[in-house]
Amino acid sequence: MSTALMFSGQGAQKVGMGENLYQHSELAREFFDQADSILGWKLSKICFEGPEEALTETKVCQPALFVHGYAIYSVLIKRGMLDDATMAMGLSLGEVTACAAAGVFDFQTGLQVVAKRSELMQEACEHSDGSMAAVIGADRETVAAFCEELDVDMANLNCPGQIVISGESGKIAKAVEAGLERGFKRVLPLNVAGAYHSRLMGPARDGFEAFLADIEFKEPNLTLFTNTTGHPVSEPDEIRKALVQQTVSPVLWEDCMVNASAAGATLFCELGVGSVLRGHVKRTNRDWENIGFGTWDQVAAQSAIASSQPS
Repeated sequence: MSTALMFSGQGAQKVGMGENLYQHSELAREFFDQADSILGWKLSKICFEGPEEALTETKVCQPALFVHGYAIYSVLIKRGMLDDATMAMGLSLGEVTACAAAGVFDFQTGLQVVAKRSELMQEACEHSDGSMAAVIGADRETVAAFCEELDVDMANLNCPGQIVISGESGKIAKAVEAGLERGFKRVLPLNVAGAYHSRLMGPARDGFEAFLADIEFKEPNLTLFTNTTGHPVSEPDEIRKALVQQTVSPVLWEDCMVNASAAGATLFCELGVGSVLRGHVKRTNRDWENIGFGTWDQVAAQSAIASSQPS
């Protein structure tokens, strides 16, 4: 058995996230309390109580997802439930969580990285007029040509037939109309704050590059897949460059999953809120086994199953 860990990206957040972990796990509680102290504001309160509008803000939801993902990962590690983990990857923001889980940097450093990333991306959103849309039912070659024609960018290649485009709001609106006229199955505008993973994030990329220059990166102790290429990356400087470039580049998530499977992954384990990433796994290859952990109840249930198995 070889398990590939998958960490959630922006959009997966939900009011109440992490609350029962905090209540039942001293280890998870320590991470949320550390985050409140490091950030200087009550991240835990917004995670547990909302309001949803506050949790959805880029500068809040990115740290929230990082802390929640790392906490659930740490709880599972402590309970011996990830002994078969050999690979790690994350969707967009989740790649920072994957780096922390793989030992590229520690929790405190990872939280500081995420806080800066989210701050810079929110500033870039506020200083531009961008949006995103999901294109359903078209292959990547068709969408790539469509984006070039409409002068927008491919942002997320999540799984077969599900690609997100990103760019100036007016151009995305025209792309939605044009896509429907050309017979795409669906083209859905997304409720987001800006044009993530597009050229409009250029200022965020530049600021993030400057910030990461002073952060120590170590070689990962798990095979780490990067969104920018879909392939493993191990050299600390290359990991740093990948995280910087990711802010303006397409997220090649489908490629990450396909290449992890080719490298021997036999189980995909989603660590985060909900089941979006497991949905991507199923739509990419229904034969791939998958499991998810985001709550204490899920941890306890799987522990009970494991303990009932004959030794």
